[in-house]
Order: sequence, then C-alpha cells, then structure tokens
Amino acid sequence: MPRLSPPASHRFIARLATICLCVCTVVGVQAVPKAVPHAAAPVMPPEIASALARAKVPRDAVSLLVAPVDGPESGPPRLALRTDAPMNPASVMKLVTTYAGLDLLGADYTWTTHFYADGPLADGVLRGNLYIRGGGDPKLVLERVDAMFKALQQRGVREVRGDLVLDNSLFAPVARDPAEFDGEPLRPYNSTPDALLVNFKALILTFTPDGASGTARVRSEPPLAGVAIDATVPMNTAPCGDWRGGLQADFGDPSRVTFAGSYSAKCGERVWPLAYADPASYARRALLAMFVAAGGVVDGTAREGAVPGGARWLMDSPSLPLADIIADVNKFSNNVMAQQIFLTLSAPDTRDVPGKRPAKGQATQEGSRQAIAAWWPLAMGAARPAVPPPLVENGSGLSRDERITAAGLGRLLRRAAVHPQATVFLNSLSLAGVDGTALGMRNRGLAPEAMGNARLKTGTLRDVAAVAGYATGRSGQRYVVVGIVNHPNAGAARPALDALVEWAVKDR
Repeated sequence: MPRLSPPASHRFIARLATICLCVCTVVGVQAVPKAVPHAAAPVMPPEIASALARAKVPRDAVSLLVAPVDGPESGPPRLALRTDAPMNPASVMKLVTTYAGLDLLGADYTWTTHFYADGPLADGVLRGNLYIRGGGDPKLVLERVDAMFKALQQRGVREVRGDLVLDNSLFAPVARDPAEFDGEPLRPYNSTPDALLVNFKALILTFTPDGASGTARVRSEPPLAGVAIDATVPMNTAPCGDWRGGLQADFGDPSRVTFAGSYSAKCGERVWPLAYADPASYARRALLAMFVAAGGVVDGTAREGAVPGGARWLMDSPSLPLADIIADVNKFSNNVMAQQIFLTLSAPDTRDVPGKRPAKGQATQEGSRQAIAAWWPLAMGAARPAVPPPLVENGSGLSRDERITAAGLGRLLRRAAVHPQATVFLNSLSLAGVDGTALGMRNRGLAPEAMGNARLKTGTLRDVAAVAGYATGRSGQRYVVVGIVNHPNAGAARPALDALVEWAVKDR
C-alpha cells in the first residue's frame, strides 16, 4: 500500500514551525483560560427564556451562540450568552475529535490490522502461531472480521497448529473501571478503547418467543469461545414492562450467562445489547470462535502477545475510511469510536510500515491531549478574539471533566465550514428531527420549519444538555448554533435548546 505522508501522529509538527511554541498549551492538566468576550445580544429570545424558566434553569447555567457561518469571524453574533464560560459539552466534544481527525489524518485515512506468522505455511497449514496486530480500527465489526478471516484463508491459512496471538500494544491501556462513570458497566457506551477493538466489545442477546415450547429462544452474537449462554428462558403472560429485569440475568461468571427469571410473551422479539462482563478477554474469545466459525482450525488457544521480530508478514486488512467512521461517531454518538480516533492522533502510522514490520511507539491519552493542544491554535486561525483550547480527557464527551466554551465551538464550526473536507464533516451531523441523536427533537414538537433544516451534534449527561451545529435561516443565511446547559435540571431544558434552533431558523 502507498504511504500517505507524512505519518499522522507527526503531521502537525511541520505546521508548528511558523508558530511560537507558547501556543502549545497542554490541555490535560490546566483550566481553560478566559477569552476576550464576544458582543452579546442584549435580550434572550423570549421563547428560549420561557423554556429555561419552565425547566427551572437559571441563565448562569447556560451558554448560547448563534452567529453567521460566513460572516467575519470577529463580527457580532445574533445571540451570545456566556460564550466564554468553560462548559461541559458532553458528546458535543466529539466535534473537536472528529474535526481534528479530518484535519490531521484526512478523510481517506484508514486503520490497518496486520497479520503475521512465525512458522512455515504449506498446504493450508500454518505450523506455528498466527499473530493479529491491531491498528486501532474503530469499526472492526462481525461482518468485517468474517471477511478478514475468509481473506486469510484464501491466502492459504486454514489451519493453525499453534496459537492465535493478539497484539494490541499500539494503544496504551486505558485504566478505567467501566462502572466508574455511572455505575453501569454493562452499558455498551462504557466500553474502553483498544488497538484491537472487536465489535465494540459488545454482546448482543436476542429473545424470540416460541409459543409451541412456552419459552423464548435466546440467540447471542458474536460467538465467544468458552462462554455458555442459556439457550431458552421460560415465558410468562404478564405485561412486557421491565423485561430485562424480569429475566434475572446473571453475568457474574464471564464464562456463563444464566437467566433465573422469565420473559413476557407480550414483548415479542427484543434485543439486548451489552458490554461483555470481562472486556479484557473479549477479543480473544471472539476472534478464536469466529476463526473457527469461518471454517478455520486452531490447535492451540487465543492469547495476548507481541509480534516477534522474526515473524513473517501475511496480509493487511484496512478499515473503513475516516469519512465513514466520523458519520457513526457524530450522527449516532458512538463513544468508543470517538476514543479510537482520539488515541490515533498520537499513534505511529500503521498503514504502510517499511518491510511490513510492526510500527514502534504507542498512543496515549496524554499524547493525544498534547496533539489537540498543539493543533488547536493552528486550526482556529489568527482571528481575534482568540478562543482557548478545550480541556480534553478522552475526546468522546463521556467525562465529568471535559470543558469547552461556546465561542470555541463556534470558531471550530466556522473553520470546519470552509475546510476542504467541509462536506464530509457536515454530512456526519444529524438532521434536526430526522435522524441520529437529533431525531428526538421531532418527538418534542420541533417546529416544521426547523425540521431537517439544521445539522447538529447533541450531547447528554446527567447534568448536561447540549447541541451544536449549523442551521439555515429563512433568509438563506447559514448560522453556527451552540447551546449548552450545565445544571441538575439540564434534561428538562432540552426544549430550550430546540427553541434555540427554531429561533436561529426564523431570521426574518
């Protein structure tokens, strides 16, 4: 494969040569400094003020910005309230991660999974170990794993008389308890990043009623080596209600999933996506089982280990391009995919390693924070007032500590609108009331005039409600729109953010 030069983790370095080193502020350890205030609209639009009042959210818990996309960057916005206050944006922080990825890596960037062997291969039999080195692919889902293994078989690897050895050393381990954030370790959004991230470390259970047997059949995917899951669960005739709780599922033993309860026949077919209870063993179990399911044979086991120096390269499997990945990240707010992109900003380039040798170096969260800090002042341009860099923890917004100002988001959105990859970035956002995470605006009664007339990224945490993106006014003028609420009643203030989008559209 041709090298896309220069390596992604170093591409911004040449750009730093023209900028004073003092701009390279590390965001991981400091507070966001205060920027020069923007001109503010004197009165909050009444429809927004009323919605905030109903939610019992004060003005000092809110940041709002509506400004022309193509106006002078220092020109007055239509609405500006507390735009220089550092706010927790929740998943709206993904806009920073995905735009940085587009700018530093490029829309065509792909992650590569490498395959190596340490023994001879003849007549379909590898007499040695098969090594799989992860390159950080954010979307190595089941269909792509199956295609990857079938391609490997076409290259002659059908039986492995050794072990399946997984090398995920490209990313430094992220030390985080999946239960730490919200006490919900089995929620898929709490999965942690991994250089060899397989199927988001998710286990999908499907329950299908079978009237003839009086049970619900349980189907699971992917197959996990060494894991037994009850094939059926008794049915009952009670209202569907809390069907998950009614199952009385036990995930305490990673090698066994049992159901002590029952399933309501009135529920019909239901799907339960879960984060596997032992994420550290997920890739080993899934890849071993899927290699066998694809028609392969492994005499040994699956384990973790580094690719040895004498191993022979077999093949590469590229990911989907970054342009496709950011659509999932922004439109559907996939946390672990965002964290994969974030870590890639400090990773060595794995796409085309001379001699097909494993790339040296390791991506770290701190390295990626420094990459964002170095990139930010360059990407935001020289316009005044300057906007401070964001405070980034993991790049997904799944954090209590991440911070950014509405002014900073507004500047990013304006810069993204004139970027060579502007269309890719714009199309990654949800259409208001139509798809993605912005579909819920329809259920809250978004005005028809705003429906589909804004492209947005939403963010939600227990005490955060946020929205940011672009809206087109009646006049044809495009606006950047940013609204962030940090308050215990943030969830009740979501209609106020809908009203902000509606107000932006009604510009005459």
